[in-house]
Amino acid sequence: MSDEALKNQLIEELTTLFSRRGSRIQDFNLPTRSDSPCLVNSNRFIDDELSYDISIMQTESEMLTSRLNNDQLHAFKTITETVLANKAGFYFVSGYGGTGKTYLWNSIITFLRSRKQIVLSVASSGVASLLLPGGRTARSRFKIPCELEETTVCDIKCGTMLSELVQVASLIIWDEALMTHRFAFEALDRSFRDILASSSPMAKNLPFGGKVVVLGGDLRQTLPVIEGGTRSQIVNSAIINSSLWSHVHILHLTQNMRLLMPSLSQEERQELSQFSKWMLDVGEGKIDATSQEGEDEPTWIEIPQDLLLMPEGDKIACIVHTIYEKLNENYMRLEYLKSRAILTPTNDTVDSINEYIVSLNPEDAKEYLSCDKIIKAPNTHESYDLLYPVEFLNTLNGNSFPQHRIILKKGTPVMLLRNLNQSEGLCNGTRLLITSLCDKVIEGQIMTGIHRSKNVLIPRISLTLKNTKWPFVLQRRQYPIKMTQANAVLRPET
Repeated sequence: MSDEALKNQLIEELTTLFSRRGSRIQDFNLPTRSDSPCLVNSNRFIDDELSYDISIMQTESEMLTSRLNNDQLHAFKTITETVLANKAGFYFVSGYGGTGKTYLWNSIITFLRSRKQIVLSVASSGVASLLLPGGRTARSRFKIPCELEETTVCDIKCGTMLSELVQVASLIIWDEALMTHRFAFEALDRSFRDILASSSPMAKNLPFGGKVVVLGGDLRQTLPVIEGGTRSQIVNSAIINSSLWSHVHILHLTQNMRLLMPSLSQEERQELSQFSKWMLDVGEGKIDATSQEGEDEPTWIEIPQDLLLMPEGDKIACIVHTIYEKLNENYMRLEYLKSRAILTPTNDTVDSINEYIVSLNPEDAKEYLSCDKIIKAPNTHESYDLLYPVEFLNTLNGNSFPQHRIILKKGTPVMLLRNLNQSEGLCNGTRLLITSLCDKVIEGQIMTGIHRSKNVLIPRISLTLKNTKWPFVLQRRQYPIKMTQANAVLRPET
């Protein structure tokens, strides 16, 4: 290749890298291609959202919409008609697990994209985003800051590719919305109003600037986690306590689609129906509760005997051998591992269970230690780090933060703690099966989602941890993973 051709190829690759981050190459005083300068002015974000095969989308849309039940069809028509009429709308689709929210999202997205409409599908967690066509986490898509306050705005600058994408988008779908603090929605609302007010002055007075926004979730499920927060703080953080909620139109899904699966036997269908009803009664407060000594409010319920294990010896060993039966024969099988998990209230119990499960794996173990240090503030004395020896830093841990010492074996299921590459399925919450342990990287196989069975490499990265109790910020270079045979679901801050 000639020097000019090499230069053009380099500029093209740099243009792609910059555009993936929502910026343009000319913003950095870099040259443009000599053979096709017009390509630089295109908006990659918009191009990606319009790159679908319309004919395939139309066929798929007809198939999906023909299978919608009455509740889903009502929600489908309400949302799509609002979008096609170019009206403002704010909806919340409420439905417990199994009522077909994800199927509804796929139907709406496919229908609108087949009509060349731009739909931005996001979710509160990385795993939930993988269930949506072209899904992303809400924080990464709209650049929502991690530190949220009442006056926070998204980091979307006017004139950028992302702001142009917001202006032309027809619909925003946000799944698992109740997991997110209301400040995130209010920040998105303020940002949308500012961006859209430049082309429509009325946008300043409309929720989300007049864009059609659809939230999804189950009001019975876990509220946003507030580290060390009181009950009133946790309840106040939910979207239903935001001023935006007064504008919402709620759509209900009530039919349990899992009970209609043809593969279920009559006995399995009846058992699933009884369990689903009991879970609904718990979520709706219909189960009689009692209070323990010293408590003012009854919050304890009795669990049916058929859902309990009654161990006589080691409790951890009992639950592990019940859930992971014949683990030493199946520890490398994706189908076996992805259908099993142990849920616990705290991370301390998670670590104990995971350590025990790893000890049952017959493969050789490999130890990975982190590199820890303190991020010094400006004008900090050179001997400041002597106050906090490395041995002390190694003992510190935090929520969604890797441990200093990680012991892995081939066949160990792990979960990613950071978004590495969402387009490849590597996002916060992705489950991987370790297939090879190297010195510089870890090789794994994605266990679930549309990227299932794909082999990927996980590098060490530098992560920071802030804590209001510490007078410093910890930086740890380690693999962003956590063993995932057991997971904390109630109090991840402990």
